[in-house]
Amino acid sequence: MDQTTRTELEAAAFRRLVSHLQGRNDVQNIDMMNLAGFCRNCLSRWYREEAAAKGVEMEDAAAREIVYGMDYAEWKAKHQTEATDAQRAAYEQNHKHG
Repeated sequence: MDQTTRTELEAAAFRRLVSHLQGRNDVQNIDMMNLAGFCRNCLSRWYREEAAAKGVEMEDAAAREIVYGMDYAEWKAKHQTEATDAQRAAYEQNHKHG
């Protein structure tokens, strides 16, 4: 496979992942963090960091809007629920430092 095709396939897979996450607003970021070790915010940060590596300036808000499909504050107001004690405990257990 040539590099152009590989890049096109990777970009298509990224767009499909973003589309999937935008359609699964019921899945909370804390659950993603607990199960997969990353969430929508991580994905948007990686996007912004890769843009910066290519010399493209991008604010966090712009990167998050790409991933969330809307303003982050709007997404939180519409879809984010309060984390349960169990979710918080799992997060703390999975993300111990040291």
